Amino acid sequence: MASYKLDQSVKYAKSHEWVRVEDGVAVVGISDYAQDALSDVVYVDLPEVGDTVTAGKQAATVESVKAAEDVNAPVSGEVIEVNSALDDTPEIVNERPYDAWFFKVKPSNLDADLAALLTPAEYDKFVEELE
Repeated sequence: MASYKLDQSVKYAKSHEWVRVEDGVAVVGISDYAQDALSDVVYVDLPEVGDTVTAGKQAATVESVKAAEDVNAPVSGEVIEVNSALDDTPEIVNERPYDAWFFKVKPSNLDADLAALLTPAEYDKFVEELE
């Protein structure tokens, strides 16, 4: 049994980001497994609204007391919103990783990008193989 939580409504990247599609907008964050591995998140460096992100490429950075890690975009497109609440309360990434989204993207190639991502069951198997 996994010690981390999976969200059944999202798809996952092997780099531990998740994406949830809401009304054609891709909402991006990091998985419970990733936040647990990082431990206490102290800072999140988000992209700017209007930036173009590319699936599989760095779009943000998350810093913890242990390390700084890249956050890759799981889908390509234009950043239309960032979660500015993370500026003042980055710890919500640890407390509620599936509510503490990082940025929202107007996707440019959503179907193909989603097809390349893992289902929750596939991600669970992937993480089990890492441990």
